[in-house]
Amino acid sequence: MAVITEASLRAMHKSGIPNPFLVEKGDKITPAAADFLKGRGIQVKQVDQHQQPSTNQAAEAVREIPLGVSNRHVHLSQEDVEKLFGAGHQLTPMRDLSQPGQFACQETVTIVGPKGSIHGVRILGPARGATQVEISRTDGFAVGVHAPVRMSGDIEGTPGMVLVTAKGTVVMDKGVIVAKSHVHMSPADAEQYQVKDGDTLILATQSDRPIIYPDVVVRVHPQFALDFHVDTDEGNAANLKTGDRVKVIGKNGQFYSG
Repeated sequence: MAVITEASLRAMHKSGIPNPFLVEKGDKITPAAADFLKGRGIQVKQVDQHQQPSTNQAAEAVREIPLGVSNRHVHLSQEDVEKLFGAGHQLTPMRDLSQPGQFACQETVTIVGPKGSIHGVRILGPARGATQVEISRTDGFAVGVHAPVRMSGDIEGTPGMVLVTAKGTVVMDKGVIVAKSHVHMSPADAEQYQVKDGDTLILATQSDRPIIYPDVVVRVHPQFALDFHVDTDEGNAANLKTGDRVKVIGKNGQFYSG
C-alpha cells in the first residue's frame, strides 16, 4: 500500500504527471492530493488487478532498502582534530558504521551556538578534508543555528558554530548543515535499481505512521553499501528505527506503475 500526498505529486511536475493517474488496490490518496489532481483535470484510475505488470514493473514494485537513522554528529579535518585533542592525535574507532571504512569515534565534542550548547556530540571518522557538523532542525532551534538542508560536503554559504573539548576550541565560519535524505549505493546496487549518481528515488515507509519521501538523492560509489539515511527528526516523524526497510515506489519524480 502506498500513500499518495500532494508533496509527492508536486515532485513529479518536472517530468509530468500521467493522465490517467494509476493507483493500485489499497493505495491511499490524501484529500489534498485528490484536489491537486482534480484541479489539473487528471483522472485517477485503479490498475486492473488481472493485468500482469511487465518484468521490470514487478521487480520495481517489491524493492526495499534498509534504513539508518543518523543522530547529530561531527566530521573533522585532521587540522581540527589536532586543535581539539592535541598535536598528532588520531581519531579512535569505537564501532563500525554501515558504510565500509566509516566508524564512530570514542571522541566527542560540545557544539556551541548563539542560544545554547549540546554536549557529547559523537565524532565520525576517518578525518575529512573539511570540518562539517550535521544536526537536525530541532537541534538547530536548541542552539540557535539555522542550518540549511544540504548534501554532505556542500557547505558553502552555511552557518558556523564553535566546537569545544577539554583540550581546545575550533571556531567554524561555515559547515553546519541539516543533511538531505539520501541513499548510498554501490555501482552494482545502482545497476540493479536502474539509477545513476544524482538520480532521485521516491520511497515509502512501511511503519504505522506512513510517509512518502519524494526526492531522495542517490549517491553511488564503489565503497558504499546500500542504505537510506534520515536524521532523527525524519525518523521520529515516521516512527522509524535503524534496520527498518522502506519501499521504492518510483524514481526521478515518476511513480512506478503496475
